[in-house]
Amino acid sequence: MTAPRPLRLGTRASALATTQSGHVADLVRERLGREVELVEVSTEGDVNRAPLASMGGTGVFVSALRDALLDGRVDLAVHSLKDLPTTPADGIALAAIPLREDPRDVVVARDGLTLGELPVGSRLGTGSPRRVSQLAALGLGLELQGIRGNVDTRIRKVREGEVDAVVLARAGLARLGRLDEVTEVLDPLQMLPAPGQGALAIECRSDDADLVASLAQLDDPATRAAVTAERAVLSTLEAGCSAPLGALAEVVEGEDGEELWLRAVALSEDGVLSVRMSATGPVTEAVRLGTRLAGDMLDEGAADLMEAPPVRKQHA
Repeated sequence: MTAPRPLRLGTRASALATTQSGHVADLVRERLGREVELVEVSTEGDVNRAPLASMGGTGVFVSALRDALLDGRVDLAVHSLKDLPTTPADGIALAAIPLREDPRDVVVARDGLTLGELPVGSRLGTGSPRRVSQLAALGLGLELQGIRGNVDTRIRKVREGEVDAVVLARAGLARLGRLDEVTEVLDPLQMLPAPGQGALAIECRSDDADLVASLAQLDDPATRAAVTAERAVLSTLEAGCSAPLGALAEVVEGEDGEELWLRAVALSEDGVLSVRMSATGPVTEAVRLGTRLAGDMLDEGAADLMEAPPVRKQHA
């Protein structure tokens, strides 16, 4: 009997993307018994160095991979879940969300410093409005500089003295084996991560029923519930609020068994104003929980944050 041809896995070409895709390829080999070959696909976010927000944010790393799926160049694709738009794509199935890495943000700073140890006026690099607003809210007197680039590029800016520190997702450094370069892991009380941060998304064509069913074996139910709640917050707020947003859900032990604990924050760009709320609910009602929390945030004025009156400019 002829062995089935290898599954073609679409991936961005960066070191982090190919590492993440290699992890998924290993899962497919181990659990599904299928051989996998990586197919590199260039996306707009890889070739355009403009700020992500000016290119439309989330979708810039995703659309080319989805195009490769739909035209048959690849059989499945791997994304960082936080890059996925919340609106479903025609013909595409979110077949699996494997076990999530630690979703927290981390600092990589010169001389092993933490955020609180950086002198006033230190230059901190980040291209994320979510991180900028939450850092500004901490009132540490840091000068924030917008940067883009892969993990190596950003850390090199610290090593070469272009900035004093950068803030990155812990998950990416963990997957690259570079956690030894972290100088501080940020508590979610200081910095709520992006919705879906630390999780991977495995997509395939929705009409490939056999592959959809096979890939479902790689799904981690607790991770899917958590990120579904976070993305429901994002989806609901996107309709009426363009403020920077952080959200984190966790499966915790409640009085009647497991439940979801969801936290979210929306902030003005300068971090002066914020709406921060939390809620709990059944693991099976992740969408309802996220939608309800986001609705409560809108009721508390989240939609008005970006239109907040200007305040005296401060260093973040």
